Amino acid sequence: MKVTTTTLEMLEQPRDEPRAFPDDVRLDRAGSISPEYARFLYGLVGGPWFWTERLDWTRRQWVDELAEPGTEFWILYGDGNPLGYVHLQPKPSDKGTEVEIRYFGLAEAAQGRGLGGRLLEHGVLAAWTLPERAQLAPVSRLWVHTCTLDGPLALANYQARGFVITGTEETFEDLPDRPLGSWVSTGGRAAQP
Repeated sequence: MKVTTTTLEMLEQPRDEPRAFPDDVRLDRAGSISPEYARFLYGLVGGPWFWTERLDWTRRQWVDELAEPGTEFWILYGDGNPLGYVHLQPKPSDKGTEVEIRYFGLAEAAQGRGLGGRLLEHGVLAAWTLPERAQLAPVSRLWVHTCTLDGPLALANYQARGFVITGTEETFEDLPDRPLGSWVSTGGRAAQP
């Protein structure tokens, strides 16, 4: 399958405050998250969209990535259930700290409720203020990759929040015929024929 990956960046913190969430949802920061829960969130959000790259990761690979200093997860909850998340991954550079939005998205149950833009706005603010919570140099750049394997509104959502496209790349990926779905991606067994 042909996959187009778009890289976007933001070089200044937006002036506008993020919009509030409805009263029935809340956003929690997880500065320390278990690899099991990180993998679950990845499968929950990415199952409908061909997110398969990390499903075969070992626990050690998850542990190593999550141990990067300053890594944060911002998890959106409603009625006690995870509705989506933002995974922030900072890296030092010669110009300060560059923060990648490693993963971002909503669970299927949360889609269509106007939460995606709000979650991204809060994730952007969290990325720019990350040095306030971790011993990091000031943020000089916030960036993200999105691709045609993500939800159809992802690119437009990033651009609406102030991200600017800096490049695109086309590759051919060996993928299943259709998305695995959240059930299989979070560790459930596929239905037997």
